[in-house]
Amino acid sequence: HIMAANVPNCVSYDPAFAYELAVIIHAGMERMYMRGDSVFYYITVANENYAHPALPQGSEEAIIKGMYCLRPAPPANGKKGGPSTRLRACPGLDPGTGLQVQLLGSGSILREVIAAADLLMQDFDIIATIWSATSFTELGRDGVDTQRWNRLHPEQPPRISYVEQCLTATQGPVIAATDYVRSYPDQIRPCVPRRYVTLGTEGFGRSDCRQALRRFFEVDRQHIAVAALKALADDGALPVAKVTEAIVRYG
Repeated sequence: HIMAANVPNCVSYDPAFAYELAVIIHAGMERMYMRGDSVFYYITVANENYAHPALPQGSEEAIIKGMYCLRPAPPANGKKGGPSTRLRACPGLDPGTGLQVQLLGSGSILREVIAAADLLMQDFDIIATIWSATSFTELGRDGVDTQRWNRLHPEQPPRISYVEQCLTATQGPVIAATDYVRSYPDQIRPCVPRRYVTLGTEGFGRSDCRQALRRFFEVDRQHIAVAALKALADDGALPVAKVTEAIVRYG
């Protein structure tokens, strides 16, 4: 994905669910065959078996833009939220109702992000909003385009990147995890309005089962949960002892 990001007319996506893939392919066919845009698509898919939910109503535009809210922060009673139909932002809780984090994931690691949100809730009473990032590259390009427009139109009201539109109304640090090196999710760092932590698969390639590889590269659910706790501690919202507790608890 990092190499694909360097090709201006390459549109790349890393979907997690079948409905994301369907929306992306449909949009690509419209661009290439109906509008005649001089682009080509690079899409990564995996052969891992898991259940695929239905398309959240009204999420098509956000999937193409590169990021949508999959599961809003649950209410204060701790019940899990359902898929969001909001395209720009997931409404968080009012201040004072509890610690929150924003978890971003793409591809098959999105399911680890979902599981990490559940760990944070059941073990530490921390609520998370889950975002599916179908393309960090498209999000990064939007951020660059927004910065350029603001630079060349200094007397106009500044535009806001799509990532900022999604995250400004939310609370807590932002943690992103993918199957790729950290440079992939780092493309949106200038657009994230607060602390941003990325997890990726830096290091030499290995051959093992998925669970072992995700633990080795520190992108599994436990490491995502620890990263979220450390970000909260760095923000002064959580005692650092809670991070140590999670490291011990999760082995």
